[in-house]
Amino acid sequence: MDRPELARVVRERLGREIEAHEDLAAGLGLRRFVRLHLDGPPGRVIARIEADEDPAGRPADVAPEPALEPIRSVLEAAGLPVPRSHAHLPDLGLDLLEDLGDESLFVAASREPTRTTEWLREACALLPRLQSVGDPGGVPAFSRRLDAALFTYKGALFARHSLPLALARPARATERRVVEAAFERIAGLVEPAPLRLSHRDFQSQNLLLREDGSLVMIDLQGAFLAPPEYDLVCLLRDSYLDVGESSVSALVAETRAALPDPPSPDEFDWRFDLLTLTRKGKDHARFLDVGLRRDDPRWLAHLPITGRVLAAAAARAAERDAAFADLAELLAALPTDDAEVRRRLEGLAGSDTEAPCGR
Repeated sequence: MDRPELARVVRERLGREIEAHEDLAAGLGLRRFVRLHLDGPPGRVIARIEADEDPAGRPADVAPEPALEPIRSVLEAAGLPVPRSHAHLPDLGLDLLEDLGDESLFVAASREPTRTTEWLREACALLPRLQSVGDPGGVPAFSRRLDAALFTYKGALFARHSLPLALARPARATERRVVEAAFERIAGLVEPAPLRLSHRDFQSQNLLLREDGSLVMIDLQGAFLAPPEYDLVCLLRDSYLDVGESSVSALVAETRAALPDPPSPDEFDWRFDLLTLTRKGKDHARFLDVGLRRDDPRWLAHLPITGRVLAAAAARAAERDAAFADLAELLAALPTDDAEVRRRLEGLAGSDTEAPCGR
């Protein structure tokens, strides 16, 4: 969508003229966001502009993410904090949304680290409310779920992109199979879990602070059904915000007890570690894939913390289930500082077999 068309839509739908455009930094996806400064109330809006998605972001046989509506409206009706909508124009691939500013939980916690646990606790308090939302009918989020196909995809992605970084050389077929088998085992272990509505990317950069200091969830379109631990893994094993283990333990216990029909502490903690392996394994691989394929080093900066989280979760899993011992050994070798990440990437770039992203 070009600027003249955007100006026409804003004029027709909001009765305003655009005084200035401000392109916002892109995320892992290819969707565009533009801050529009208007000549009258509401003053500013965010233009959320759809784009052809990155095919590497999902399994080939899984449908693309649905539109922002109706899940945004469903959550708003349930009293959950989401951006207000000024216009939803699916034929144009455009939403005009409330401008919440640039103060994410990540930014706020970086500025005032002593308040990090306070903000995390507020975010955790949203999850029992989210998991209590029922299907009103016809909402795609309630027909999407974390299933075996997604676990297989995550395992294959990690084996392809991240395993060479751990090994400092291209992975052998037997080593790739260790990862794939472990992710398949996790799929079987979590399959009996109850399914709850999940944001799916409930992390510090997708929680914005309004001017009154309250948190608002963004990036809602990926919502699906998943085990009750899933969103808490995204938040407390965040690749952008390093949450201390004492805070993680306390917040996990508090949140579990508040969930609808809460699982036992033992099964919750076990699935929390298993989902950490698959979710953060996928994140690690996507950071490498996008960072190298798009030549965008922002994402490579998140590899060390993600590697530390993965190695620790794999070690705990191996202590409980020996079937994860080989995976834990591989993940223990993931680089956990920027210099070592760079050194290994340079070595892989000179390899004559497939390195991360095929480079």
